[in-house]
Amino acid sequence: MDIFNFDPNMVLSFYLTLFRISIVLFIMPFFGDTLPNSLKAALLIVLTLAVWPKLSFPGAAFPAHPFNIAVMFAGEIILGMTLGCIVRMLVAAVQVGGAIINFQMGFSMVNSIDPLTGQQEPMTTHFIYMCTMLTFLTLNGHLHLIRALGSSFELVPPGGLFLTPQLMTEVMLFSKQMFVLGVRIAAPVIMALFLVDLALALISKTAPQMNILVMGFPLKISVGFLFLSYVLEIMSQYVTSFIESMDQVLIHLMKLGVPPT
Repeated sequence: MDIFNFDPNMVLSFYLTLFRISIVLFIMPFFGDTLPNSLKAALLIVLTLAVWPKLSFPGAAFPAHPFNIAVMFAGEIILGMTLGCIVRMLVAAVQVGGAIINFQMGFSMVNSIDPLTGQQEPMTTHFIYMCTMLTFLTLNGHLHLIRALGSSFELVPPGGLFLTPQLMTEVMLFSKQMFVLGVRIAAPVIMALFLVDLALALISKTAPQMNILVMGFPLKISVGFLFLSYVLEIMSQYVTSFIESMDQVLIHLMKLGVPPT
């Protein structure tokens, strides 16, 4: 008598669910960037046990040949990159805007150490990035990512997402908006500091005896920090509209990556 009631199809089904969640979870933003490895492993087990009874794949879908298993892993990695690239484009746009603000305020030499990557980045870039991630979490953006992960079990078979021309075209359309969004975020500070530079130039012409360099730097920094509060409000509006449309965008991308049968 089999006291363990061992069912190979059930074990393979659990493995397929574990592979889908693990690869996607470790690639998606926030989950793969900020969480420590021990917490990632715990979250992986919890999500797998929560999803497996309802959204699991049949065990017969597990490939038998090692080459097919490698192809399946490649498809899962593409799925994780597809789900993560859209959110990373938003983060990249915010970082572009922060870099522009940092340069306009005269903080080009003021950098901070990113604790995640260990690399130096502009101070305002890191500040706006942290505010963006906090806004993203406050508006339950991470739950939308988990919801998209759950939808992938219905839309994408194991290893069934490919880099189709339609998917690549759609991703390129999103990526071209990165710089435009960054300029829009930094626009208030750019215009305010441009007017400050114009006023200083006029003062230097009318009163040459004034030391514009001594007066200009603290004035530009003060005006930059003042208008930085408006940048945070604009950034929150962009993040809110992004999260509201994120479910439809991610589902649309997954449908484009699955070849028609």
